[in-house]
Amino acid sequence: MAKVTASITNQEQWEEMLATKGLTVVDVNQQWCGPCRAVVSLLRKIKNELGDELLHFATAEADSIDALEKYRGKCEPTFLFHGGGELVAVLRGANAPLLQKMIVEELAKEKSVLEQGAERKVVKDDGLVNDERKEEEEAPQQSENEESIIVHASKSYTVAIIKPDAVAHGKANEIIMKIQDAGFEILAHEERTLTEVEAQDFYQHKAAEACFEDLVQFMSSGPSHILVLSEAEGSANVVPAWCEFIGPADIEEARREKPESLRAQYGTQTLFNAVHGSEDSDQASRELAFFFPNFRTASVTEQDGEEDHVERTLALIRPDIARENREDILAQIHKSGFTVALQREVMLTEEQVRQFYFQHVDADYFPALLRSMTSGPVLALALARREAVHHWKNILGPSDVNKAKEESPACLRAQFSVENEPINQLHGSASHEEAEREINFFFPKQRTLAVIKPDAMEEQRENILEEIHANGFSVTQLKETVLSREMAEEFYKEHREKPFFSQLVEFMCRGPCMMLVLSKENAVEEWRAMMGPTDPDQAKVTCPKSLRARFASDLLHNSVHGASNEQHAEEKIRFIFGDICSNAELTGDGESDRTISAKEQDNSAYENTEISRSPTEEMSDNHHQQHEGMQGDP
Repeated sequence: MAKVTASITNQEQWEEMLATKGLTVVDVNQQWCGPCRAVVSLLRKIKNELGDELLHFATAEADSIDALEKYRGKCEPTFLFHGGGELVAVLRGANAPLLQKMIVEELAKEKSVLEQGAERKVVKDDGLVNDERKEEEEAPQQSENEESIIVHASKSYTVAIIKPDAVAHGKANEIIMKIQDAGFEILAHEERTLTEVEAQDFYQHKAAEACFEDLVQFMSSGPSHILVLSEAEGSANVVPAWCEFIGPADIEEARREKPESLRAQYGTQTLFNAVHGSEDSDQASRELAFFFPNFRTASVTEQDGEEDHVERTLALIRPDIARENREDILAQIHKSGFTVALQREVMLTEEQVRQFYFQHVDADYFPALLRSMTSGPVLALALARREAVHHWKNILGPSDVNKAKEESPACLRAQFSVENEPINQLHGSASHEEAEREINFFFPKQRTLAVIKPDAMEEQRENILEEIHANGFSVTQLKETVLSREMAEEFYKEHREKPFFSQLVEFMCRGPCMMLVLSKENAVEEWRAMMGPTDPDQAKVTCPKSLRARFASDLLHNSVHGASNEQHAEEKIRFIFGDICSNAELTGDGESDRTISAKEQDNSAYENTEISRSPTEEMSDNHHQQHEGMQGDP
């Protein structure tokens, strides 16, 4: 590059360049990242092919040149074409074919000016002019609109980070070019240096890991590039496409298994692995909200362009009406446009009620509330729709039952009030922040062990894995292994006295099993529901869409296995995967990049609340007692 281009680092050198006869193409760059190295070979090729003394190439650091002040902090590659000291053309973006075409055309124009006296056409950089206009027109609203992007709900998206190590080595523009060449659409792009506090918040789920401090220091050590990517061409879901493109988090594995991946090409070690990607759509949503808080999704079918920002809220149907009126209430919920994203029935202890309503324990009505909430099973629902919190509060009506009856007799609290009971019978979150805390209380992130058994054929395995992802699970660990007889016996030790034990062990050792750790809210029960009853014949009758109904052949050859409760899941996960699957290590920006996702990082914001034990844990214990005979489903 040194033989092809001149390096301009100060105002004096810039003025000397302007006095140069002929056409000078200037690659404007920021000091921290250097020039766009992706076009080095192209410029050398053009120079060699044209061999024209009137063609010059230069790189210029915007940080130290007064004339380029407006270009400071811009991360997009910019090429300025100067002739006779005047700006004659501008190209933004490292578009190699267009750059080559413009160089040839502008050189011909400059020759025409010098040799034939043609008029030189001077231009302004429209990008800078537009920026100035935006600053003037939008200054009063900048805090509201800054970094706001709208994505159609039908499009999938993911967050990508070009980390400080790749940026420091001047690879950011090169990586961005490769991202675009691979067919990914860049919806948003921001250069940003994370503070230590931001890095700690972003990686809070890794706080217990040994590498946490190093990770925080690294991610706050210099600028990163934050991108929002949409579908690659021909891909239905951009998240797995991006994960495939960047390769495994472990650099050695990436170089061995995926030598063409970004991490194999640009990473140096696991921590310094050049790029980050969201594990699934839920994590992408959480990470996007972290970097672009004004992000919205807009429905394709919305003709008026109204934004469609889906959110969640918690609804509780208290014991007095949960048994008799639940179906009527659920019908009204669906009629009002809500989707029931999560649902469970749970018996709360006095301690749990105090934890959940910790802000109300000193209120006069709390004893009645406590009595109501512990009198029987509570039905907890996570409801989703646009402006869910607001709409659910409207449907509920006033919290005071008498006021609800007087002012809004059609509201749910008025319709489903209990005679001589001062407490209303339905709960709704007061705000978006409270909704997330409350949903996390009733539906904390869980993980469970899933096994795809030896009888599942390759095509069936692929189908099962696709459905696992489609149902919102994150696969945080995965390995394929052939169990030894000793391992199979230990794995199914709870069935040792059963008559089918020996046959089960032999079957499980017959071929490779695929072992997975699945992560999701309510993961244990949702995976069991997805599998269906142990007996495929029963599954075909009661749950015809379940995995066992479709893929299993008999009670023994039933395709999949799942833990019966959270305690059992943790025990089996430790047995199969060891300590690498501890809660602190479910993610890996170290990154095993089979990381935990969904909304766990959203939930981490509430780790310091007074909630010490969620009702899910107790429900799992109860569930375990109810299904002892099913533990470790054969």
